[in-house]
Amino acid sequence: MSVTTAMLSAGTVAATPLQGGGGLLWLAIVFFVLALVSAFAGFRGVAGISMEIARILVFVFIVLAILTFLL
Repeated sequence: MSVTTAMLSAGTVAATPLQGGGGLLWLAIVFFVLALVSAFAGFRGVAGISMEIARILVFVFIVLAILTFLL
């Protein structure tokens, strides 16, 4: 294993705790797109629930990101 590969592997392991929030952001985007598609199709109930879930996930992501940066 070369030195560059070892450094990249070590960097990946060190960045692992910060990757948990990325999943929340990805889910928020998925729910937002679902809300847009369902609103366009006329399913207002599904659109509202999906938008609310997306909003909560973004809020949780922001709180966790701030806590990560402060600690």
